[in-house]
Amino acid sequence: MLRKIAFLLPLASLAACAHTPRSHPAGTPVTQYAQGAGPLAVDAHVPDFATRNFEPFTRQNTVAIALREWRMFGQPVSDDDPEQRPEPTIAAVKPERTAGLWQRVGEYWWIGQDPGERESAWTGKHDENGHVTDFVHDGTYAWSAAFISYVMRVAGANDRFAYSPNHATYINAAAARTEKGVRARNPVSYAPRMGDLICVGRGASRAVRFANLPTAQPFPAHCGLVVAMDDNAPPFGHQISIIGGNVDDAVSLTHVPVDRHGRLATRRGGSVDPRYPWCVVLQVLYDDPGDPAKRE
Repeated sequence: MLRKIAFLLPLASLAACAHTPRSHPAGTPVTQYAQGAGPLAVDAHVPDFATRNFEPFTRQNTVAIALREWRMFGQPVSDDDPEQRPEPTIAAVKPERTAGLWQRVGEYWWIGQDPGERESAWTGKHDENGHVTDFVHDGTYAWSAAFISYVMRVAGANDRFAYSPNHATYINAAAARTEKGVRARNPVSYAPRMGDLICVGRGASRAVRFANLPTAQPFPAHCGLVVAMDDNAPPFGHQISIIGGNVDDAVSLTHVPVDRHGRLATRRGGSVDPRYPWCVVLQVLYDDPGDPAKRE
């Protein structure tokens, strides 16, 4: 299947991943389970099979959930340079707004976020009051972090992940070592594995590097979940594949070049990927006692 992935249609940008942080400065991240409401209140929107962990929290289950969502959106592949993308027009077809999919984005918000947050009532086209949002300038309602939060929640991460509408929250939580289920790893020295997250700053925050983490202020970012290791596969040769939300208004797969050791950055800190200066790998600690992360 992964051989076929490389020949599908190319990507657009991560530009729609912007979100204006509202709560908890990114430098002082707090998980939802620690906000005083308690697990029962926080888990009110979460399926019982996830909160009770009918199955262990594993890499394969997390990847399978992300792949399922990607298939639901039609298996788009997004590999073009975001700096060369066309501006959206009112005539553009946004998958997030189509019947069946705007409701699915609503589930990402509903399950991935704290029930007390207004974002939990958003969909792929509506705000918390049911009003249709601005078609073209919809960055305020970007759902890429909601997608990651949804995948982690349904996979059974429970209180080991800083669920948030903002990627910076869980990036900084990992870097500050306040999150017991995720470690921030330097892309210069650590090669991401399946089930890990790789992250990049956006806009002016493209300059954010591993040494800058945790940041004192929130910053716009994007993260994708590693779902495949595609050595010697087109279009880049040595590469990994990630799945992220709200890429071209869909759940999309992106191929990311790596060096021959599987790392995202050179020894001097330069990004192997000419499109994105990946600043951190979030190593997720899964339940399997034999998982390599447990021995590091």
